[in-house]
Amino acid sequence: MREILVELERNRVRLVVRHGEDEAVLKLNLQEAQTLSDELKQALEDYQQRKHVRID
Repeated sequence: MREILVELERNRVRLVVRHGEDEAVLKLNLQEAQTLSDELKQALEDYQQRKHVRID
């Protein structure tokens, strides 16, 4: 099972991704976190649009 945690530190956003016994920690400054948020939002919107496209 995958678990994703988002925590706030003093000047950073901390992302922890756990998968089984493996763990990855990313510490992002505010600009990096905003960029990630924007790109994730765009990717999710693209994914939703692709779900409605049928290729025959």
